[in-house]
Amino acid sequence: ARGHHVKARMAVSADGDILGLEVDDVYGIGAYSQFPRTSVFEGVHVLRMSGVAYKHTNYRARVRVAYQNKALSGHYRGVGMPIANTVTERLVDMATTELGLDPVAFRRRNYVPSEAYPHTAPTGFSFEYMSLGECLDKLEELVDIPALRAERDSLRADGVYRGIGIATFTETTAISPEYYGKAEIRVAAQESCVVRLEPSGHVRCLIGMTDQGQGTATGIAQVVAATLGVPVDDVEVISGDSAATPYGAGAFASRGAAIGGEVALQASRALKENILAVAAAILQEEPAALDLSDGRIVAAAGGTARMELAEIADIGHFRQNILPPDVQPQFTVARHHVPRALPHLSGNGIQLSYLEVDPGLGAVKLLRHAVVHDCGTVINPLLVHEQIRGGAVQGIGSALYEESVYNNEGQMLNASLADYLVPMAAEIPDIEIADVITPTRSSELGAKGVGEAGVTGASPAILNAINDAIGPLGGRLAEIPATPERILRALGVV
Repeated sequence: ARGHHVKARMAVSADGDILGLEVDDVYGIGAYSQFPRTSVFEGVHVLRMSGVAYKHTNYRARVRVAYQNKALSGHYRGVGMPIANTVTERLVDMATTELGLDPVAFRRRNYVPSEAYPHTAPTGFSFEYMSLGECLDKLEELVDIPALRAERDSLRADGVYRGIGIATFTETTAISPEYYGKAEIRVAAQESCVVRLEPSGHVRCLIGMTDQGQGTATGIAQVVAATLGVPVDDVEVISGDSAATPYGAGAFASRGAAIGGEVALQASRALKENILAVAAAILQEEPAALDLSDGRIVAAAGGTARMELAEIADIGHFRQNILPPDVQPQFTVARHHVPRALPHLSGNGIQLSYLEVDPGLGAVKLLRHAVVHDCGTVINPLLVHEQIRGGAVQGIGSALYEESVYNNEGQMLNASLADYLVPMAAEIPDIEIADVITPTRSSELGAKGVGEAGVTGASPAILNAINDAIGPLGGRLAEIPATPERILRALGVV
């Protein structure tokens, strides 16, 4: 992925309004196309996501793919969005440099305003809401940008070249069937969940959503536990076994909490209703007068404990004879959720990178990196922040280190980790994170995706920071990864 050659230009008025954007993307997809979405999908996403944060009205775009004697290109974390954001945000900074405008104020001036949502961008994608201005405000609270600028400027007098780069990023998450239109692509967008109350009072949740390290299972367990009023340690989440779990789409497109969490919420609510119906029959109460809390049936008013959940479970499974004849315990509930309200959920945020460039070596040292992100309802802040950090590290890799190098005969020259560079702990600064929370109105849970947020904005922030650092030396760079050789070439040293 990411092997794109993009020509783009932006029209800006003299007083700082973005008027239009043109994007022409050519990229190599290898010897054949990936099934089922096809490798062209990444290029299409570049075109559909370029410039969507800004309120311009004129847009023209083209994408072409080239077959080459290389490995096929796949869909890597972010799927075109890091390219779209890098192209857009580089053009934004070039415009501010050309016009002598403040990069922060320019972005704020040109964002699609809050009152304009729901908004359809000139690219054709529609967005429920993007908290662009709120995220910029939060970044200014998190980072003292004027102080960084003063430090940068004072160090230049001593021959130390530092740069500040900011980049707005936008992303599509948790896509629905409508995203694919009428295309004959067999890609599931639904999710399914079975929630079962065990005789012990513990809860077992079987779900089609998979967890490959994102922490999705933990988030789903928290949703189930909070809904059913049981300790999270009493919830077991089972996924990944297609012979036992219901059908779902698994993990892609940042859908774990947004869709998996939503269907778990719906199933858990239905199970809670069933549990309270049985408890009401036993206690001779109305179901509305009861609630679940800390593994017990409690009074809805006041929270007085009435019964242990384990006792209700035991009666429902093994002692139905003591129940009224018209009460049938239903302690296994299945729910399916297909998101229909929107083609996708809109995530957004902004990143800032502060770095130092050695003009003699072309080496880049990252000093500070900050991310503000809006993923709607946050279930587990620690998991959300580590997902963002992990994505940002991948974006740092794309910005500074990672590329697949081939010779003219199609032989890959860096096919091992001895030659293919990735960022290690020593190259990564502390990544500061702040949240803006705007729940989506398209679900009860209100969560949006977060898994690809970090990677979509890191590269443009770093590229802008490098250009800010080398600008006083007459350098300009428009290619990533920004290797020392490319930086030196931009400076005219090699």
